Amino acid sequence: MRTLSKTKLLAYRQCPKRLWLEIHKPELRADSTATQGNFAVGNRVGDLARQMYDPKGNGQLIDIKAEGFAGAFERSRELLAASGPIFEAGFAADGAMAFADVLLPARKAGKKVWRMVEVKSATSVKDHYPDDVAIQAYVARKAGVPLSAITLAHIDSNWVYPGGGDYQGLLIEKDLTEVAFSREAEVKTWIAAAQGIAAKRKEPVIATGSHCGKPNLCGFIEYCQSDEPQAKYPIDWLPNKSPSLNAHIAKIGITDLRQLTDDLLSVRQLRVKAHTLADQVYFDTVGAAEDMGVHKLPAYFLDFETIQFAVPIWKGTTPYQFIPFQFSVHRLSRTGKLDQKSFLDLSGKDPSKAFAESLIAQCGERGPVFVYSASFEKPRIKELALRFPRLKTGLLAINDRVVDLRRVAEQRYYHPSQQGSWSIKNVLPAVAPDLSYEDLEGVQDGGMAMAAFLEAIAPTTTKTRKNEIEHQLLKYCGLDTFAMVRLWQFFSGRHDFVN
Repeated sequence: MRTLSKTKLLAYRQCPKRLWLEIHKPELRADSTATQGNFAVGNRVGDLARQMYDPKGNGQLIDIKAEGFAGAFERSRELLAASGPIFEAGFAADGAMAFADVLLPARKAGKKVWRMVEVKSATSVKDHYPDDVAIQAYVARKAGVPLSAITLAHIDSNWVYPGGGDYQGLLIEKDLTEVAFSREAEVKTWIAAAQGIAAKRKEPVIATGSHCGKPNLCGFIEYCQSDEPQAKYPIDWLPNKSPSLNAHIAKIGITDLRQLTDDLLSVRQLRVKAHTLADQVYFDTVGAAEDMGVHKLPAYFLDFETIQFAVPIWKGTTPYQFIPFQFSVHRLSRTGKLDQKSFLDLSGKDPSKAFAESLIAQCGERGPVFVYSASFEKPRIKELALRFPRLKTGLLAINDRVVDLRRVAEQRYYHPSQQGSWSIKNVLPAVAPDLSYEDLEGVQDGGMAMAAFLEAIAPTTTKTRKNEIEHQLLKYCGLDTFAMVRLWQFFSGRHDFVN
């Protein structure tokens, strides 16, 4: 019988097939960029937690890579006799093993006991966390650890970084002792069932479904989908599905748009279905031209990039706050002249105020400010206005002029190649096939832009590499706003206007 880690047991809880693949075909796993980013964030928060729970540096860290499993388990047992905090203490029992983020010594009824703290980079206690702590508590107690309590520490999203490396208060704890200790019988059955799956010679036959993304996106989803017959017109192409529609789809087992009756669909969903099946473009040229016609030139086309830090690095900012570091603005004059201005701060300092000041300067005082998805840009501008009261009037004046090109696209246009999505990267190839994000070097999407920014502000990044990143970021953001210019031309019917 193999010893299964907590990670493996949680994989089983999500999908038995995922557990089997994790053990027998791990090379097939392909974690998304977002998943890899979450791992990095978790490591950063874990490092910080050690400083917070051990400010005097008296604790001991178990290094599994250096000590191996057997060595880590042995040293963890030895350290239970000590009086300081233990980090990444490992224990094994009943066919399972787990490593505790934090173990803190305490006393209860005159006896030495330990309090366990599991550290998460989330801002709340998520639904699957009780499973996590239940496994931790079960393994530790079965291994003989006198565990008195187990809490979950997560990030307080309202905490404001005071600067100077002082992160006290970043984490808040939720006591889950009763929940964890009461689920011992459940955990025992999970381990037994997971051991049975792990021992199978053939992978379980389980179809893909909503479980593939809950609680986390499974890295084997592409492999599992490749084994399944693919619908010609996947039901996933249907946008904005309501919970009731999703429930109906799951109940009937619908996989193809052709299987779904029209009476269940909204106007937009009907449009997607009809024009996808007919392989025909929908374009309300009159409506689109009217939408554009009410907005007089000069016009501005705005896009910006932001970064979020689970652990803030700039004074006065909060965890996961959107910090804008770059924008591009294309200005289209009444005569058709097109100019472009950019802002990009790679100094490593908080770029927010300089960003706001430059944004006000470059957006002028009148004329529409076109964006693609105002639900993102407008809240970010409002946040800047709250942070910098002296700039509030100018920033909110920009918000008052914002026009959302995505809403026009959603109401007036659909090409079958969009596959139910109105992302600018799905609409642009149909409207302006000569423009392509894939032709860009280095940075081709928002996730890449964030990663590039982080690399650029890192102290170890060379000047040459920083210059390369700067060029790539400027090209990427500039394409975003030029793409909007082309959409404006297309929807307004003024294809030859820009010179």
